[in-house]
Amino acid sequence: GGESPESKGRKPAGRAALKYRVRVEIEYFITLCELSGSDKTQTTAASESETAAEPSEEATEAAAEAQSEEAGSKADTGAEHADAMTLHVGSLKGPTTIGLVSLMDQASKGNSEGSYEFTMAADASELAAQMVSGDLDIALVPANLASVLYQKTKQGIEVIDINTLGVLYVVAADDSIHNMADLKGKTIYMTGKGTTPDYVLQYLLGANSMTADDVNIEYKSEATEVAAVLKENPDAIGLLPQPFVTAAMAQNENLKMVLNLTEEWDKTQPENGSSLVTGVTVCRKDVIEQNQEAVDTFLKEHEASADYANAHVEDTASLVAAAGIIEKAPVAAKAIPYCSITYIDGEEMKTRLSGYLEALFEQDPSSVGGQLPDDGFYYIHE
Repeated sequence: GGESPESKGRKPAGRAALKYRVRVEIEYFITLCELSGSDKTQTTAASESETAAEPSEEATEAAAEAQSEEAGSKADTGAEHADAMTLHVGSLKGPTTIGLVSLMDQASKGNSEGSYEFTMAADASELAAQMVSGDLDIALVPANLASVLYQKTKQGIEVIDINTLGVLYVVAADDSIHNMADLKGKTIYMTGKGTTPDYVLQYLLGANSMTADDVNIEYKSEATEVAAVLKENPDAIGLLPQPFVTAAMAQNENLKMVLNLTEEWDKTQPENGSSLVTGVTVCRKDVIEQNQEAVDTFLKEHEASADYANAHVEDTASLVAAAGIIEKAPVAAKAIPYCSITYIDGEEMKTRLSGYLEALFEQDPSSVGGQLPDDGFYYIHE
């Protein structure tokens, strides 16, 4: 629809306005992410902010406030979780949860080493609020949101692993595009002005001695609109996240993934430099301090689960469809190899993530919470 959610009705004032703004952000985000149209190929897959618009800082803050206000003081629940040694883990309906589904499946059958309770959310501000309130011990969130949370919680969380590298691809029917320089003078269709995909594109243009003036960027409000343009116009070029890339290619046999932005990012880095990071796993600092063994067990099982996702794509696709992350298992099976599922921890995690956050900070400091996190942000376990 043409009108934004804000134009409907009057805007409430005061604290209610904060909650209202969060709701508007979430509604906007859901409309941004949903695959519309009669063919609901893989809707829920991108119901996650990392692939489109991340919630603003204010929304995160407001969600956290609204949550803690409604829930009352949650200080003691953290202690209860710790006593039971059951880790409460939250993730998003989208690519960053793919590497976790094997562990979720094992835990549901009582076969995991650690004890876990898993919940999935449609958007990241929900997870952020639950981390702040103490309802969650661990959450899988967009990389830049982890940095925002670190500032918001006064350094109350730590990042414990990278779970997903880049999921952004340039798709086109044009065989002449082999690198970023080949985009010069061309029109690129994408979603999410002023969100991570936008910043990544700007960074890569700059690293290749270009500016936004060297390309014509056409922003659409939904990934499906980009896919529609690609279908109608054989010369169009799109920048899309997975699993939308797989969906668009399924509807148009001439489309190809011409550039993998994770690889393009790597080309701009020295050896052992930063990476394009989509998703990270964060844990509350008090949980690490009280239950380091349980957290380290989770890390070990998360690594095994991510390895399983990459090695057993068909099985994982069935689990992904059963969990409602991507609607159809065959689509999931096609998308998984391109979703950059990984497990990186320790010093390598710090190197790859810190450089990525620096690049975002240069584009827009508020995208990482106004300042870069210090060393206390990175959990380096022995």
